[in-house]
Amino acid sequence: MFTGLIEGLGEVVSFTPQATGGRLRIHAPALVSDAHEGDSICVNGVCLTALGLEAGAFSADLAPETLARTGLSSLKAGDLVNLERSLLPTTRLGGHILQGHVDGVGSVVELKELGEGNWWLTVELPEELERYLVFKGSIAIDGISLTVAQVEGRRVGVTIIPHTWTHTNLQRRVVGDSVNLETDVIAKYVEKMLAHISLPK
Repeated sequence: MFTGLIEGLGEVVSFTPQATGGRLRIHAPALVSDAHEGDSICVNGVCLTALGLEAGAFSADLAPETLARTGLSSLKAGDLVNLERSLLPTTRLGGHILQGHVDGVGSVVELKELGEGNWWLTVELPEELERYLVFKGSIAIDGISLTVAQVEGRRVGVTIIPHTWTHTNLQRRVVGDSVNLETDVIAKYVEKMLAHISLPK
């Protein structure tokens, strides 16, 4: 489980396609210093298993499902990625509950500076995710826990505060970029439960 509060940035060393899936290697000395083989690390919102911990870097194997549902296959050497280690029982839950199970890929349609280091980000969602968003609800964009400030059809708007802008890869994003999205898991459970309730006539 994760909170969506990014701990740091990593730099992609390589992405290697394989017969089934692929392998990603990321340089992240600050996070690798106390990591162990098999630990979960969230990379741009995707929960991955850390392997090959050496020289300040780690590798992760990507299953075909991961490549099909996320934008990780488009990563290349030098790209910055958002990183978060799995939470501990003593960790403050400052964002919202994230599983690192990406629901789909969205597209940046607007990135506008508001002044004093604040930004406005608008992302277009896949049609099947629209129903899970509500005003003032939560969404994870590339693993960042954000509050929904506007919903217009399939487009969601969020405000990016200076700290988030400075400490995540949003500073590198441009219109047209793909971003990984995870909607609130509670909304999905509610939807399933309501589908089995028969309303009185």
